[in-house]
Amino acid sequence: MTNTFKFARTAMLAAPLALAAGMASAGGLAAPVETVAPTPMPAPAPVVMRGTDWSGFYLGGQLGYGEVTGSGTDEDVNGAIYGVHAGYMYDLGAIVLGAEVDYDMSNIDNVGGNGDLDDILRVKGRVGYDAGQFLPYVTGGVVRANVSGAGPLGDTDLEADGDFYGLGVAYKFSDSILVGGEVLQHKFYEGDVEGSDNTLRATTATARVSFQF
Repeated sequence: MTNTFKFARTAMLAAPLALAAGMASAGGLAAPVETVAPTPMPAPAPVVMRGTDWSGFYLGGQLGYGEVTGSGTDEDVNGAIYGVHAGYMYDLGAIVLGAEVDYDMSNIDNVGGNGDLDDILRVKGRVGYDAGQFLPYVTGGVVRANVSGAGPLGDTDLEADGDFYGLGVAYKFSDSILVGGEVLQHKFYEGDVEGSDNTLRATTATARVSFQF
């Protein structure tokens, strides 16, 4: 009886040890837990801002207002101007270079006392900054104006040559349509007005629409 009790007690103690050893050998509770490092996410690529390509030929029309002063002209000599223009722009990246010819007709009267400003022809150079859809620019060049009906008897036609400078801006409404405006300051000092005590001057402001191709 005593031997039987000792055997039973030994079996009861040995059974849990055998069970624990079996679980360890099978990769149970004693198996180490592996930690997987998180996969790093790639950094987003930087956004590169690109300007609009302004290169190409263009032509269009303009409508605006002009005021003339000097050479015997009354203080209030102004009126509408309207015309056409054509040119070419070359986009260098941030800088846009251009050349243009424009022609305006006018209904400005009483220039030089009794003359009519018939038309203005300009040859321009332009330097602009590519600001995406907008192109602000400076412009300048040479100009010729024709005045009819001047002189004491109103029977003299005059030619006035000079130069001009100004500011403008263009907006790329679509790939082929440009809208914008210009303000120009003119000074005439050659031709029939050369040597006058008060040089003929003109200021113009126009809205412009162009088709680029």
